[in-house]
Amino acid sequence: MSLIYQLGIFFYALAARVAALFNEKARFFVNGQKAAFPYLKQQLNHSRPLLWVHCASLGEFEQGRPLIEQIKKEHPGYQVLLTFFSPSGYEIRKNYDQADYVCYLPLDTASNARKFIELTKPEKVFFIKYEFWYNYINQLHKNNIPLLLVSAIFRQEQLFFKSGVRAKWYRQVLQKVTHFFVQTENSAQLLASIGINDYTVTGDTRFDRVAEIAANSKQLPLIEQFKNGQKLIVAGSSWAPDEELLIDFLKQDQTTKIIFAPHEVKESNIKRLLDQLPAGAIRYSQAEGKNLEQAQVLVVDTIGILSSIYHYATVAYIGGGFGVGIHNTLEAAIYNIPVIFGPNYLKFQEAVNLQKVGAAFPITNSEELTGILSQLLKEDEKRLEVAQRCREFMLLNLGATQQVLEKVFNSN
Repeated sequence: MSLIYQLGIFFYALAARVAALFNEKARFFVNGQKAAFPYLKQQLNHSRPLLWVHCASLGEFEQGRPLIEQIKKEHPGYQVLLTFFSPSGYEIRKNYDQADYVCYLPLDTASNARKFIELTKPEKVFFIKYEFWYNYINQLHKNNIPLLLVSAIFRQEQLFFKSGVRAKWYRQVLQKVTHFFVQTENSAQLLASIGINDYTVTGDTRFDRVAEIAANSKQLPLIEQFKNGQKLIVAGSSWAPDEELLIDFLKQDQTTKIIFAPHEVKESNIKRLLDQLPAGAIRYSQAEGKNLEQAQVLVVDTIGILSSIYHYATVAYIGGGFGVGIHNTLEAAIYNIPVIFGPNYLKFQEAVNLQKVGAAFPITNSEELTGILSQLLKEDEKRLEVAQRCREFMLLNLGATQQVLEKVFNSN
């Protein structure tokens, strides 16, 4: 199995180099891989001990971020190396100021793993959520360097919990992880079922992150002016299928205000959306001086303000549920508002749990969306009841970051 794995990495690298000839994201990846070792050799300073935090992409970074920032507050003697696998994480967060060093993680070959560990000399290592790189894990194990998997979540259908040679090989990889900080009791039980008992159920560190974001949310005068004291739907990270359903709702309700914040803000996508919306829809970048109080629809054509916009929402619609999966529900739920999303949400534990406590509402078609929106917007008592459930759920799940740090650094 080890040979097959090494061949898989080799062909992945080859495919990435070919794709880089035509695809910008692949090009970023290949160039970032080449730059990683020269960057580390030039920048690393071993005058202070180093902690290594690895995130696959941007979503995992949001889980690792509260951990990094709390380490910096409570244990300032450590340096932090932050690595990414995906360009969508690195390119956005390469200048993150809470990490001392930020780079791509070199591909998981035996020689890269050995060279990387010898060069960085981490005292402790945190992999966030899903990362199981065989050679890196093996090298850390050989060097007796603690590896902690944070905000991990497991499902019965994953290969680790099946029978067969491949499953057994991957289980051996898991057994070299020093400790698992898992999101759910079910994840803990799955680990126990394959003989792994070094785990703690802490929940998801993203709850701590969104709480911090909400505490520092921006005042947005244009949004306040647009809302004008009326009920407001915020459609966050929306895609075309989400937008079509909400546009159907707008045809039936000419009073409720709505803000679309599309997942893609490139000009062609913004124009596509505006062409489908009723006349009078306003772009956020052109809203200054417009009669916002009278407008029903606002389209956000910039990034970085969605989490603050949710603060003004009566109801939030989270996009992506008619595609590969929903986006961040917690970013909206932290404001104690009902959240609605499409059917592809079952792999997102926080969304499943929100639905279970009655604070989130999955829908599959236009009729269902119109029905739940009409209820939540018209029935104030119902909406307040949902808000209370949301508030209790969010408060119950805060504190994962502190639990991880107390467990990891309790000997210090």
